[in-house]
Amino acid sequence: MLKQLTEATKHVVGVKQTAKAVEKGTAKLVFVAADADIRISRPLLERCEAAGVEVITAETMQELGKACGIHVGAAAAAVLKD
Repeated sequence: MLKQLTEATKHVVGVKQTAKAVEKGTAKLVFVAADADIRISRPLLERCEAAGVEVITAETMQELGKACGIHVGAAAAAVLKD
C-alpha cells in the first residue's frame, strides 16, 4: 500500500505541506495515518474530497513516517504529480 509513496520521486510530508499540495492541484495521491488526530486529518480529508484526490489510509503514523524516509511519525503525506 505504501509502496507508491516509497517509490515516488516527488512527495511532501506533513499535514500542512500535503494540504498545500492538494490546494495547488499538485497532489496525485494522499496518505493519511489512521491513528492521526481527527481534528488534524478531517480538514485535509475534506479538501481531498473536494479536489477529487484519492486518499489511502496508512495503519500508523510511525509506518507512514518510515515510508517517507523520516525517523518520526507522519500524519499525512502526498505523492506529487510529475
